[in-house]
Amino acid sequence: MSESPLILYDGLCGFCDASVRWLLSHDPAGQFRFAALQSEAARAIIARHPLPPGLDSIILVTGQGAPDEDVQWHSSAIFRISGFLGYPWRAVGWFGVLPRPLTDLGYRIFARNRYLVWGRKEACRIPSPEERARFLN
Repeated sequence: MSESPLILYDGLCGFCDASVRWLLSHDPAGQFRFAALQSEAARAIIARHPLPPGLDSIILVTGQGAPDEDVQWHSSAIFRISGFLGYPWRAVGWFGVLPRPLTDLGYRIFARNRYLVWGRKEACRIPSPEERARFLN
């Protein structure tokens, strides 16, 4: 069981990789941990939750391994992640007051085009030695 929020991301997506690097640099306390959706750790978490079939999204896991383990995806994950960050990034969470179907639509449109704009990687990133403890396999 872990108290640290876990972010599951598409390890082959250029934008997702850049987002993980950004989060690493904006999380000096090291509160976030990460795992690629392609990893065994992610598959085990996804198997425990009734997620939409074919979900290819950022997923935030809180209370990992606890009976009340919670997963959020699409815009809900983005808003919750921003809540863990300091000002001004925390303000992104304010958009969470908008109807979820609307914010998820925006997320899905962006996600559908992310490979066109940022490209697709051949393999998941290899964390640096300093980052390794924050990544699950």
